[in-house]
Formats: sequence, C-alpha cells, structure tokens
Amino acid sequence: MPAFTLGIEEEFQTIDPHTRELRSHLSQIVENGRVTLHEQVKAEMHESVVEVGTNICQNIGQARDEVLHLRRQVIELADKQGLKIGAAGTHPFSRWQDQPITPDARYDKIVEELQEAARSNLVFGMHVHVGIENREMGVYMMNTLRYFLPHLFALSTNSPFWEGRETGYKSFRTKVFERFPRTGIPGFFHSASDYDEFIALLVKTGCIDNGKKIWWDIRLHPFFDTIEYRICDMMMRADETICVAAIMQALVAKIYKLKMQNLNFRIYRSALIKENKWRAARYGIDGNMIDFGKQAEMPTRQLILELLDFIDDVVDELGSRHEVEYALKMMEMGTGADRQLKVFRETGDLSKVVDYILAETTHGL
Repeated sequence: MPAFTLGIEEEFQTIDPHTRELRSHLSQIVENGRVTLHEQVKAEMHESVVEVGTNICQNIGQARDEVLHLRRQVIELADKQGLKIGAAGTHPFSRWQDQPITPDARYDKIVEELQEAARSNLVFGMHVHVGIENREMGVYMMNTLRYFLPHLFALSTNSPFWEGRETGYKSFRTKVFERFPRTGIPGFFHSASDYDEFIALLVKTGCIDNGKKIWWDIRLHPFFDTIEYRICDMMMRADETICVAAIMQALVAKIYKLKMQNLNFRIYRSALIKENKWRAARYGIDGNMIDFGKQAEMPTRQLILELLDFIDDVVDELGSRHEVEYALKMMEMGTGADRQLKVFRETGDLSKVVDYILAETTHGL
C-alpha cells in the first residue's frame, strides 16, 4: 500500500487577551515566525488570521509531532506580540467590519472581485492533504470521498456564533464561506483529463487564473499529487485535528484498497450529499443524516460509528488506530460547537466562551 503522506494546515485566530476581540498581528507573527518556521507560517486575508502548515509527513505520528510543534510555536510568537491564539471556526463576537485586510496584491484582487463576500469571510478552517499516486487516482478519490465529507464535517463543527449571536448552526463558518463561488461539494468527473479540461475552460474564460481558485470541500490539488479535504471547521484541540486527519487518510487508504480489489464504492449525486452537509452544519453530530444506501434517516453518531467500522481494516497498517479512536472521545465530550454552547448556556457570557477556546487550544501541548 502507498504511504498516503499527510499535510495539515490550521488557521488560527489572533486574540486580544484583555478585550477577547480579534486583533491584527500586523504580520509580525508571520515575519518573526519565518526565522524558525520559514514557509510553514503564512498570513491570511484578514490580519487577525495566521495559518500554519506541516511539512509532508510520512505517517500520522509525524503529523501529530508537527501539529503540536506548530501550535506551540505560534502561541509563543503571539505571546511576544501580547496576543493569544484561538482555534475555532468563527470568533464568538468580533465583527468582520472591524478587521483589516492584509495588504497583498493577491488579496486585493480577491476583494476587488468578490467584494463584501470576501471582506466578510472572517472564518477559520482546517485543511488536510493526503498524497496519492497520480491525478487519475486523485479524481477517482475525489468522486468517491465526497460521500463521507458530511460525516467528517459533523465531527469538526466548531462555529456556533457569529458577530455576537447564537446562529442555531453548529457550523456557521460554512454558511459564510458559501458566499464564495466554486465552493461546496464538487460534481462528478469522469477522468483526470475531464477535470483538467474543466479547469482549463475556467482559466480560458477568465473565471479563475489558476486551479487554486477552486474552493470546493474536497479538491485535487492543482500543483501537488494530493487530495485536499477543505470542509472542516478549525477544531479547538490538536487531538481533534489529528483524529479527523487520521480518518481522512484512512478513507483514502480504504478506497484505494477496494479499488485494487476491483471493488467500487457507490457514487452518489452531489445534490444528495449536500442534504447531509446541510444537516451536519445545522446539527453537528446530534442530528440525523441520510443513509442513501438504505434510503433512510439515521442518527449521525451511528453513521460515524459505521464509518469507523468501514476503515477499521486499514488503520493498523497506517499506524493510526489510537488517533482514529479519539473520535469516540469526541462524540462523548461533544464537538467544539457543543462545548462552546455549553459554556455560553452556563455563563451567558461570550467572553467566557473565548476564554474556553483559548484554554482548549493549548490542550495537550
């Protein structure tokens, strides 16, 4: 079986420890971080976002070490600027209108094109790259893995608040990001050439300048031989990030294994998968999703347990059983959204929710 290498990117909030508001790090974290982290730390469109990304990791153990290291480093860098680092899909009460955009030609172009949709896109996600053999396999994976995206997303939900309001969603981040074009669950592609022709047409007609302007929930990376999962909220604990990344890697390995045995996983329409994605955004792990094979509603938790059973025969080979089984702990303690809401119901104070996010961001470091 191939190695199915991993790369994990996390987008953090930079927070004022006194007001608990988002606050610009004026690119200082990125500039100072370049000394030790080089290209692993990046600015994002808003100045109160900082992104870190692992190197290419050979296995989940290495990915864990890198994720923990990067969290420690970014917390330390923020501390020197008098700032704290938080991990959640949205900030509980800061307004996007108050957050400056990072001066950069690329971001200027996106804002010019997308206007308010870009300016208001103050959201934080977690992306995972899994290495694949070639682009043909990548398109096959993208088609098949779409079905599992809502299950993964439900586990990651961590953005119940927006601009000081309880939204009623476990992930409002997705609702904000859906204002962008070329987002959501992708359609089906017959082959790598079919996919490449689609991208080429968008470039030729001036819709995009390169494949990175495709912001789907899962995509074949335009420049690397990786499948990139992009659906998840930024999760509070490093353990949660590692767990979901391990499940993503195991899904790629399982689908590969089935294909090598000439077995195909059934392909479902994007429109059906979107029904489950909506349910995951609204209810997290506490609602029902649709089992399209049975054509019946099932508790989301049960479907996640079935997903864990589905990948069970590959996790030992990947050395990720311990990481994957943390999903049981996640379901026991609730997702980040569940825990944020619990703090808010107990205190009625969104500042206390921010304090909780800050504490959980350092958990296990």
